Amino acid sequence: MSSLSLAVRDSSTMLRRNLLHARRYPALTLNLLLTPVMLLLLFVYIFGDAMSAGIGDGGADRSEYIAYLVPGILLMTIGSTTIGTAVSVATDMAEGIIARFRTMAIHRGSVLVGHVVGSVLQCVMAVLLVAAVAVAIGFRSTDATVLEWLAALGLLTLFSLALTWIAVGMGLSSPNAEAASNSAMPLIFLPLISSTFVPVDAMPGWFQPIAEYQPFTPAVETLRGLLLGSEIGHHGWLAIAWCLGLVVLGYFWSKSQFDRDPK
Repeated sequence: MSSLSLAVRDSSTMLRRNLLHARRYPALTLNLLLTPVMLLLLFVYIFGDAMSAGIGDGGADRSEYIAYLVPGILLMTIGSTTIGTAVSVATDMAEGIIARFRTMAIHRGSVLVGHVVGSVLQCVMAVLLVAAVAVAIGFRSTDATVLEWLAALGLLTLFSLALTWIAVGMGLSSPNAEAASNSAMPLIFLPLISSTFVPVDAMPGWFQPIAEYQPFTPAVETLRGLLLGSEIGHHGWLAIAWCLGLVVLGYFWSKSQFDRDPK
């Protein structure tokens, strides 16, 4: 059997293991999913009238604000879901199973690949669930073509891959699951200071560069352009650059942590 075949076989085994764990312990995934769903409902029905006043010249009504809000919530869903990946990896490290895998005759990278692919699949399923809730409360994207929908799904998948590799690195470098959960909190915090809820132009001048030049804002604006027909401009290239940069950073960080000899 070739090296590639062995890698695919072992990675598939590790993927199946991680998906079985997620199925047997659904509480963590459910808790992480509740965060974006509750924020969606909260900002639509509680804060929606106040927040929508900053959208456009004369404000926006509820349906327009739902359309504005949903792309950011979908990306926030990815951030919250990948926290579970960091916790899962840290748990494996603390329980010694990864140390055991290092001694077994399996492809070395399959352990990380199983976590990454499993997390991306969970992120996509979580996004679809939150999107279904958004549609139920009034979100519509009638102007988007099939190609734009596919591009939006591709962006969400690439963003999931980027944040998953970062989460894996956080899990490998954390001493326990609690520390991994805390270190991954920026994945939920960053969307709160992006253009998810209000335009960057509506923020204080000193704060606008912070919101503008971070991973979530370009991705949010690109997703809005694809689904709602707004201007994408330079945000598309920035979003792809952020995703690819985070993938490379997360991959080499995770690999260095995984290859480090256990103490």
